[in-house]
Amino acid sequence: MAGAIILFALKIGFLQLNSTIGDFRGNVKKLVDGYQKAVALGAEFVMAPELFLCGYPPRDLLLRTDFVEANLAAVGQAAKETGAIPLCVGFVDRNAARPGRALHNAAAILQGGTIRRRTNKRLLPSYDVFDEDRYFEPGRDAAPFEFNGRKIALTICEDIWNDEDFWPERLYRRDPIKELIGQGAEMIVNISASPWHEGKEGTRLKMLQRLAADERIPLAQVNLVGANDELIFDGHSVALDSRGRVVALAKGFEEDVFVADPEREGEAMEPEFPPREARIFSALSLGIRDYTAKCGFKSAIVGLSGGIDSALTAVLAVDALGRENVMGVAMPARYSSAGSLADAGALAKNLGIRFETLPIEPVFQAVEKQLEKIFAKLKTNEAEENLQSRLRGTTLMALSNKFGALVLTTGNKSEMAVGYCTLYGDMNGALAPLADVLKTDVYRIARWANANHKLAEAGAREIIPATSITKPPSAELRANQTDQDTLPPYDTLDAILDLHVVRNCGKDEIIARGFDAVIVNDVLNRINFSEYKRRQAAPALKISPRAFGMGRRIPIAQRFRI
Repeated sequence: MAGAIILFALKIGFLQLNSTIGDFRGNVKKLVDGYQKAVALGAEFVMAPELFLCGYPPRDLLLRTDFVEANLAAVGQAAKETGAIPLCVGFVDRNAARPGRALHNAAAILQGGTIRRRTNKRLLPSYDVFDEDRYFEPGRDAAPFEFNGRKIALTICEDIWNDEDFWPERLYRRDPIKELIGQGAEMIVNISASPWHEGKEGTRLKMLQRLAADERIPLAQVNLVGANDELIFDGHSVALDSRGRVVALAKGFEEDVFVADPEREGEAMEPEFPPREARIFSALSLGIRDYTAKCGFKSAIVGLSGGIDSALTAVLAVDALGRENVMGVAMPARYSSAGSLADAGALAKNLGIRFETLPIEPVFQAVEKQLEKIFAKLKTNEAEENLQSRLRGTTLMALSNKFGALVLTTGNKSEMAVGYCTLYGDMNGALAPLADVLKTDVYRIARWANANHKLAEAGAREIIPATSITKPPSAELRANQTDQDTLPPYDTLDAILDLHVVRNCGKDEIIARGFDAVIVNDVLNRINFSEYKRRQAAPALKISPRAFGMGRRIPIAQRFRI
């Protein structure tokens, strides 16, 4: 414990901003504009997120000398724009103390046109989506710096995530916070790029509150907002007083510049977060918007089947990009029901998007004719089914090339897990917004959108047609097909997936929880077999603690089946 409660006033400017990896000019401009706004609001000390100037995570761009040099030049340029009010911002610094890795994940305090102080991140995560130990040398020293006669502990993201009183098991031997408080620190400031998954905002806040209350020290954290590839950053920057009470809490999933005094007098806030479905919707919309814009595109194309997955993907795309920038395409064939085509058209009308119907049946018949001789006397199977999906994928990619719009794939996590998807067919596209959303959650979010969202055109009672939600899900690749012909009920499947994929439970542990052994064996075998498909899939927006993609590294050629 730090002793008696310390009271002082310090107005901190929080720059919860969205940076783009490698856009040094744009990132500097955004930083300087935010700094000037915070100073105008009365800030005495301003802070911006971790690695803000180069963007997070830069990954192997850090291996390029020109990238590191451009980042250092950006720090110098930002410093020239600062006045008497200090600005703390994250950047990549060189490690002068070799041997060791060439770089540091660092924070610079800029003031009066110069860099006044550098601090290096001490704890480097190498779990889940993080790989910082690949690039950075950990900082060795931890000492507070003095500002206006007070001692401030400057930390970078993970430095604050090793509290022995909060976590049942710690990942690191050292605790920079304890070290800094032991040297007389009177306030903690933390610059972060903390990626979001469902529930992360609440866990993060509770951890910070516990730390501030236990140590009786005010705390200010600024977190990155925005999306870079698979990762989504939620913001929710926070100022806490020395009792762990919330003094100020930033917006979620959008930029926010504000000033707060962690030791102001008055009533503390009771933080409230929107419903779970609303948070996931906001995160996915942000992921689509940033991926599209940061890749240099403005519009998207969605194949509309009349089903729930493509419907929700289209709703998210309109929320992210605007209805004028989304095209829906129906591609019926012989097994497509009239109801599904009607549902696709109704959705497009409700959203007010451009809608095209491009039947694939003539092309399907032509390919059947081409293969007639070589397929002679062979039983019809998934080869013919997948042809339809691949013809649809080819159609969407032709439209993408012609109109310069990104194709959004529509598959969900349940399908991706068990391989209920077609390579070079419905998996075609630039981004997979729902690939970390279980099917049961797709339904929940769709119902929330219908009840709460305002995207529908005037006069429309709903966005997603009710029949898209209530009818049995089907790929419609053969007569009278439903998903449950080959898959367990989705509530059962999703529960098994959560245990195995997210929580790493093995077969015996899952069966011991009451699941049928035959179903468990089948699901786990499908997951293992389908790894090669997922390796070729579009990037998936991460919303769960463990998503398919960069945070789950499973070999394709392996035989571990216990």
